[in-house]
Amino acid sequence: MSTPSHYSPDTPVPGNQRPFGARDLFSLWFSLGIGLMVLQTGALLGPGLGLAGSVLAITLGTLVGVLLLAAAGVIGSDTGLSAMGTLRLSLGRHGVALPAVLNLLQLIGWGSFEIIVMRDAASLLGARAFGEDSFWVSPLLWALLFGALSTLLAVAGPLTFVRRILRKWGIWLLIGACLWLTWNLFSKVDLAALWARGGDGSLSLAGGFDIAIALPLSWLPLIADYSRFGKRATGVFGGTALGYFIGNLWMMTLGVAYILAFAPDGEVNTLLLALAAAGFGIPLLLVLLDESEKAFADIHSAAVSSSLLLRVKVEHLALAIGVLCTLIACFAPLSQYESFLLLIGSVFAPLFGVVLVDHFILRRRRLPAVVDALHGGALLAWVGGVVTYHLLANFAPQFGATLPALVLAGLLHVLFSFSRGRETVPA
Repeated sequence: MSTPSHYSPDTPVPGNQRPFGARDLFSLWFSLGIGLMVLQTGALLGPGLGLAGSVLAITLGTLVGVLLLAAAGVIGSDTGLSAMGTLRLSLGRHGVALPAVLNLLQLIGWGSFEIIVMRDAASLLGARAFGEDSFWVSPLLWALLFGALSTLLAVAGPLTFVRRILRKWGIWLLIGACLWLTWNLFSKVDLAALWARGGDGSLSLAGGFDIAIALPLSWLPLIADYSRFGKRATGVFGGTALGYFIGNLWMMTLGVAYILAFAPDGEVNTLLLALAAAGFGIPLLLVLLDESEKAFADIHSAAVSSSLLLRVKVEHLALAIGVLCTLIACFAPLSQYESFLLLIGSVFAPLFGVVLVDHFILRRRRLPAVVDALHGGALLAWVGGVVTYHLLANFAPQFGATLPALVLAGLLHVLFSFSRGRETVPA
């Protein structure tokens, strides 16, 4: 018999087994908005936009992103289905195979990246604390340790992690770490002078917006895996939007400020050393440990996506995928991932433009019967959004690409639906 955390992706979670309230979802998404990768993504904006321009891009991108993310979360609470399960309602039973495979591939990539980030940061901290020749410098050691931790959490499932660890005490440690890093910045840096300093113009505001919005939108293919355990749609929307907005805005802004103040060369190691200097490295260590939660979410959701295709238990798939991500992290270097973030936006932002319009506008939050046939209009609208994204990104980057592609895909889906007289039938 399935435990509440391990319902199959296309089996609705019953209402009496949905324990997540607004506080649980706030804790989860605040935590997912915190992390080393978020810091480093914020640092990407600093040199080109300066502090003032970066904060504007981060605020706008995060605000729009969390509203879309929280709306996608409501679909999970309305249906009780996983993220890939909800796609069947819009694309048809056979139409979900491609998104599920793409989601599996990108989640394995994200999970591996998260372990790599933890591996390299821990190795750097080990060298700083114990010397370059210390046993604690070994990247292989840290990859295995963090990979094992993330896999263990993924096998245990989201309910165990959120209710027993994150909500009770984990979130308070994270808030303390963010406050400590913020106090360290205020005590050492002339923020007025930093604010007045402009960027070098190598990045446009629209480009910064696209990078900022890519972070919340990267969770679109996952959020229903967790919001399906939400008690009420209002709690899901409010807890998700507020938690992620505060966490992501706070952490990305710290990344911008620290890179400009302490690491003008833009080097990741210089940034990490500057962060390690605050509070004897304790705040950075807490943020580093929190990174394992993101790897857990990637591994768990990859297992949920693949179980839709393979019909194997989620916990067994989580174990296998966690081992795979750990092996990749043991041998892969940390490369630039800005293009990786944007590529994810190019595929999944238009897809969820279709899904959001389908659920809230065409079906008005009603649950239809799932059919085997492909919903050709939805697939064409998705393809149109992806093509639009790449055309804008390559030929008109000053306008941004993520939001226009999402909106256009949604509009195309409406047009195609009305043109063939599609009706939605409640289950």
